Parts: sequence; C-alpha cells; structure tokens
Amino acid sequence: MKVKFLLVGKSVESWLQSGIKLYTSRLKHYVPFEMTVIPELKQVSALSVEQIKEREGDLILARLKSSDDVILLDERGNMYSSEDWARHLEQKMTYGSKDIVFVIGGAYGFSEKVYQRADGKLSLSKMTFSHQMVRLIFVEQLYRAFTIIKGEPYHHK
Repeated sequence: MKVKFLLVGKSVESWLQSGIKLYTSRLKHYVPFEMTVIPELKQVSALSVEQIKEREGDLILARLKSSDDVILLDERGNMYSSEDWARHLEQKMTYGSKDIVFVIGGAYGFSEKVYQRADGKLSLSKMTFSHQMVRLIFVEQLYRAFTIIKGEPYHHK
C-alpha cells in the first residue's frame, strides 16, 4: 500500500518547496510515498471556470487507478484533530488494501466527475489557505499523523 499525493500545478515559492521536500523525505521512513504534479493548463484565458475544472479533472482522473482510495482536499470535507486524523489514517492503512491518493485541485477546485470518483473529502481548516500553503500544511499533518501512530515525540498534547 502506498500513499500518493496528486496536485495540480507546481509549488512556486522556494521556501514552500523546501518545506514540502523536508516532510515528504521524512514520510518515506513510514510509508511508500509519492507526489505527482500535474502541470497547470496553458492558454486558459478563453476558457470558462467550468471548462478549466473539466480539463484539470480529466488530467486528475487519468492518473487514478480504479482500485485507489481517493481523498480530495476540499473545504467541505471532514475535519479532524491531529490525533483523530492519525487514528483515521491508521484504520485506513490497517483495514484497507488500496493505495490512498490525496488530491489537491487547481485554483477553481474540482470538476463534478472528480467529486463523483472521490471516496472521501478532507478539510484542513474552516479557514481558507492558498493551494500552495495547503500542500505544505497537508504533508506536515501527514507526517505528524505517522509520528502519532508510531508514538514518537514530534507531536505534543
């Protein structure tokens, strides 16, 4: 079983790239982990928001296997404390045999087809973060969850 992270568009800021690299390298000590970046669409000025979401959605769906457990990072998703998130993730990994794929869409969110394919939705906060920030926050929280699962001292109550 692998944990995969699928994102639309690359991280632009070098400090974000450094943080993401730090936590993704740490994650590999706990679980097979891979991150895939879908390049941003080019020449979209003539497209509607719905057309952009559809095209990005097709690119997302093309990278998913039918056996994947797909979790969208979405403002309308379930919210967890770090400890509850760790327990939820541990259950998925203990009782599931599918690869878990976490997906961050583009600036306008997901197409309806992507929502229909999803097995769940996760929200990191009631606050709104940039898609760039969400990437870093998510990989840190994923790393934190594994340290909680393993009983390591990274997380303090």
